[in-house]
Amino acid sequence: MSVLDKVKGMLHGHESQAGKGVDKAGDMIDQKTGGKYQSQVDTAQNQAKKQMGVDGQAQEPPVDGGQSA
Repeated sequence: MSVLDKVKGMLHGHESQAGKGVDKAGDMIDQKTGGKYQSQVDTAQNQAKKQMGVDGQAQEPPVDGGQSA
């Protein structure tokens, strides 16, 4: 079992939180570098999310509690 498989196992059920963490880390890097490497940071964020099995869209729970009309 690879390290990546172990990380994926730990993130199971917490994908949206992991995606938010990746975004937050990327934003911090952009802030520290003055946005100089923004395109590279965005690429790294997307690749990290892809490797962790986190899609680019954070899935928020429905506002109506998941009940349809």
